Amino acid sequence: MRHQLFIDGRFVDAASGETLPTLNPHDNTVIADVAMAGREDVDRAVAAAQRAFPAWRRMAAADRGRILLKLADLIEANTEELARLESLDTGHPLKDSRVLDVPRTAACFRYFGGMADKFQGEVVPVEAGFLNYLLREPVGVVGQVVPWNFPLMFTSWKMAPALAAGNCVVLKPAEITPLSTLKIAELMQQAGLPDGVVNIVPGLGSVAGQYLAEHPGVAKIAFTGSTATGRRIVQASAGNLKKVQLELGGKGANIVFDDANLTAAVNGSAWAIFHNQGQACIAGSRLMLHERIADEFLERFLALARSIRLGNPLDPQTEMGPLTSAQHRDRVLAYVDVAREQGGEVLGGGKPPANPDLVRGCYVEPTVVRARSERDRIAQEEVFGPFVTVLTFKDEAEALRIANGTDYGLGSGLWTGNLQRAHRLAQELQAGMVWINSYKRVNPGSPFGGVGQSGYGREMGFDAMREYTQVKSVWVNVDAQIPPWYPRG
Repeated sequence: MRHQLFIDGRFVDAASGETLPTLNPHDNTVIADVAMAGREDVDRAVAAAQRAFPAWRRMAAADRGRILLKLADLIEANTEELARLESLDTGHPLKDSRVLDVPRTAACFRYFGGMADKFQGEVVPVEAGFLNYLLREPVGVVGQVVPWNFPLMFTSWKMAPALAAGNCVVLKPAEITPLSTLKIAELMQQAGLPDGVVNIVPGLGSVAGQYLAEHPGVAKIAFTGSTATGRRIVQASAGNLKKVQLELGGKGANIVFDDANLTAAVNGSAWAIFHNQGQACIAGSRLMLHERIADEFLERFLALARSIRLGNPLDPQTEMGPLTSAQHRDRVLAYVDVAREQGGEVLGGGKPPANPDLVRGCYVEPTVVRARSERDRIAQEEVFGPFVTVLTFKDEAEALRIANGTDYGLGSGLWTGNLQRAHRLAQELQAGMVWINSYKRVNPGSPFGGVGQSGYGREMGFDAMREYTQVKSVWVNVDAQIPPWYPRG
C-alpha cells in the first residue's frame, strides 16, 4: 500500500516528515499513515513537472495515447486491489467499486488515450492571399485537486484529458482518501509514463491545495469540491492569472410528474440520492413530486429506503456503506436538527443505524425529510449525504420555478411520459446536465459540469480537451508578396 508522495517518478517522504492517518470509515481504525505535502514538496513537484513538460508535449500524440491505453489495461488487471482500496478508504460498497468506480476509471483513461491523436486544429477562412490556422497547444503544468467522495474516478477525470493534451500534472488527492490515487501512480510507472509528467502530493487543502492554486509555476488549476473552497481557489489563482476550472456543489432537482412510470421513478430516485451514501455533487437531493402521485410515490420510496442493506463496505452484500468521515457524518446528522427546527417532517431515517456491528463507524440511515417550504435550508443547502428533501408541486410551471430556485446548477432530472414536456423542461432547467427518465448517467464522451454556484468549465469529452489547451493563431502570407496597404520603409 503506497503512502508516500509521488514526485519525479519516485515515492518519497514529505520534506517535513509529516504524516496523517487515513481511517477506515467502517470502524475508524487506521489504515495507513500517509505523507502530507507542504510548500517545499509542492515546489519540488512543480519543478519536476516543468522539467518533464518540453519532452512530453513534443512526444507524438499517438505515443502519449498508447501510454494511457496501457494504463487503462493495467487498471482493469488490478480491479480487485483498486476496488478494495477504494472501499476501505472511502466507504463505497465493494460491489459499486468493482462494477462502477474501477471500470469508469479505466474507461476514462482509454477514451482520452484514443483521443490524444484525434484532437484537431482548424483553418479559418480569411482574406485572399493568407492562410490562417489554429493550433491547440497544452497549457503547461496543471494543478489538480480531487475530492474525497470519488477519489479514484475523479483522478482519471482530471488527469486523462490533461495528459492526452500534452500537459504535465501535479495532483493533490484529498488528505483523507489518497490510497487509490497513489496506486494509480504505481500503475503509471508500469505503463511507461516518463518521470515528472505526473506528480501526486497528498496534503491538507489549506496548505498544499492553497499553495498549488497560488503557485506561479502552475498554468492552470482544476478543482472539484465545495463552492466555498472554489471561491478561495479563484482568489488564490489571481497571482499569475492562471486558468481555473471548477466543479463545485449541487442541489439537484429530481422531478416526478404524474404521468411517470412510478416503478422506474422510485428506483431511479433512490439511486439518485442513496448511491455512495448520497456523497455526490450530482445527487438528486430535492425530490419534487406532483401532488397527485406524492402519497403513492412516498409509500413505495420509503419502503425501498428501509430495505437498503447498510454494512461493512467490504461485504459484497452491502448496498450502502458509511459516510467517509466522522466529521461529515456529524454534519449530515446536524441537518436533521435543522429540518425539525424549520418545521420539516422526518419521514424516515435521520439517525445512525441501531446495529451494534456498525456503531463505531460513520453510518447514517437513508433519510427522507419533507420540507415545510422550498426556501428552507434543507431545500437550499447541499447536505451531501443520504438525505433527500421532499417537495410537492401542482403543475409544470411551479415545478420549473422550484427546480431553478437555488444558486446551484449542476444536474437535474425529470420523470415523465410526455416527450414534449421532457424536451421543454430540458431547455428551461438551469443546470449543466439534465437526465430524462434516468439519473446520474455519466460517460467519458459526455461533458460534465455546471452553471451558477456549481462552477464553470467541463470534464469529459472534447470539451475537456479544450479546457486543457490554448489556441494559437498562425498567419501565413501565401502569395509571398507585400500587400499594397503594408507600410513601406
